[in-house]
Amino acid sequence: MTVTSPQTAVVLTARRGGVSSPPPRLSAAERDRAERLRRAQLRLALVGLTGLALVLVGLPILLDAVPELIRPRLFGLPVSWLAVAVLPYPVLALLAWRQLRRAERLERADEL
Repeated sequence: MTVTSPQTAVVLTARRGGVSSPPPRLSAAERDRAERLRRAQLRLALVGLTGLALVLVGLPILLDAVPELIRPRLFGLPVSWLAVAVLPYPVLALLAWRQLRRAERLERADEL
């Protein structure tokens, strides 16, 4: 079961030009489950954002702190430039993939 906003059906219906229906009401148990899941996913998001900040801010700081990393060159360009320009993208993709998998695992685990 995937948790979605009750407004989703209303918006989709309005876009199609059909008659809008009132948003569905959640039972107390469903509301509690949705709130637990939202809090757990927000915690995961904070972990992901921390990883993102470490990569985007930490890499330039590391390169500035260790001048030996600036000297090596590849194809005439400093490796440090390549690291800042190329390295973050695969790391960001990995963080996003990991975040998605963990959020989906939380949803599946919460169903049991």
